Amino acid sequence: MCAVIYAVSINGKKSVIFLLKYCLPMVLLTAFINPAFNHEGATTLLYFPNGNPLTLESILYGFSAGVMIITTLMWFSSFNRVMTTDKFIYLFGKVIPALSLVLSMSLRFVPKFKSQMQTVTEAQRSIGRDVSNGSLFQRTKTAIHIFSIMITWSLENAIETADSMKSRGYGLKGRTAFSIYRFDERDKYTLAWLSFCGLFLVAGTILNAFGFRYFPDIRYAAFDMTTIPFYCVYSALCITPVILNLKEERKWKTSVSEM
Repeated sequence: MCAVIYAVSINGKKSVIFLLKYCLPMVLLTAFINPAFNHEGATTLLYFPNGNPLTLESILYGFSAGVMIITTLMWFSSFNRVMTTDKFIYLFGKVIPALSLVLSMSLRFVPKFKSQMQTVTEAQRSIGRDVSNGSLFQRTKTAIHIFSIMITWSLENAIETADSMKSRGYGLKGRTAFSIYRFDERDKYTLAWLSFCGLFLVAGTILNAFGFRYFPDIRYAAFDMTTIPFYCVYSALCITPVILNLKEERKWKTSVSEM
């Protein structure tokens, strides 16, 4: 729930469309596919024609796996929106400069490649080369031609990037990098809060406060005063990005209204 709320708050309608178009069908698909291959579980609901049982545990396990997958996708969609290239290099540029540069360039390359692909496709469509029209051979030929253009563009872009980095002194000893980010009081408090939550949840994992199993029957850790604090801290950790985003958005609207 926190992942969906946060993604919608920063991505808007795109996250809603992504959730309804891809995520929910994925949950239903895993919930239906898993019982077809996984027949473990003590609660038998019915038997398939081939004699294999359909169990409640396998359905719930498939549903849980689907929810876990879409939760990861939603968090990473928010990550891609928030963590820009300059932020990534600021965090890891001094620790792992080469790796941070490669990762930031890789993250930037995917949306840039997608945008360029759309531009090339529209340009080819305007001169009568559309991948959706014509025979199978013609569509394949057009797709190969567009892909060839994209490969050429990628190689040229790589050469231009290398020349640009060289002209700016990349790799020279004593070279500095400009950054608008500063580690201030807000960052200290946030880091302390995240560290506390992380250590607290690690302790909960060691104490098996989040223990849960599906097979052969569903068993989980008792929901009492010994485990409730760990769930509360975990919920607070998940909702932290949402609170920070709402706080900054409110501050921004207040500053704009006072201008």
